[in-house]
Amino acid sequence: MFDGLSPAETQALLLSLRVSFWATLTSLPLGLLAAHALARWRFPGHGLLNLIVHLPLILPPVVTGYLLLLSFGRQGWAGAALWDWFGFTFAFRWTGAALAAAVMAFPLLVRAIRLALEAVDPRLEEAAATLGASRGMVYLTVTLPLILPGLLAGAVLAFAKAMGEFGATITFVANIPGETQTLPTAIYSFLQVPGGDAGALRLVLVSVAIATLALALSEWLSRRIAARIAGR
Repeated sequence: MFDGLSPAETQALLLSLRVSFWATLTSLPLGLLAAHALARWRFPGHGLLNLIVHLPLILPPVVTGYLLLLSFGRQGWAGAALWDWFGFTFAFRWTGAALAAAVMAFPLLVRAIRLALEAVDPRLEEAAATLGASRGMVYLTVTLPLILPGLLAGAVLAFAKAMGEFGATITFVANIPGETQTLPTAIYSFLQVPGGDAGALRLVLVSVAIATLALALSEWLSRRIAARIAGR
């Protein structure tokens, strides 16, 4: 399917795309809510929420992965409940890799949406409300269109971050070919064996290409939101 890549390398790439897609998609609703809370609401615990949201950015990824293992592993407080009630586990499965990627990418998603919300002129929303629009309609017809480029930029950055996630993933769900082996962990595996440099280099080039494309798309979307807010 991908010229120059072996079946194992292609499998790692496709799994990375799958993990990153679901990590980003499932993060969007909670990320939107967290961004609204941080940008628009004032409440006891606002600073604590801000800390929790951004903690994955400053913690070593291995620490985040270990905390996920303690929480969502088969013996963890959340993982045990999921297994007992639904027969479902995140540990050592691709869904666990998606969870780890989502946690690590979440701060970037929230920050982009929060900046977009803070750039919206509240008077535009107030004007719509004075014309009789409900709060929900104001959000759908005024706020959401204005923050959409920022939301998309955050989603692109989150996707790219999820594609490159390594430390939390390998700590939480290990490095199982075909199940949890993503691009970064596949590169790591190639570097551990003699003669694996060529495979590692191919995957590095793929990773650089995806990251570059994501960054360029994010920058373009950021310019779009700046132009929209400025009225150009």
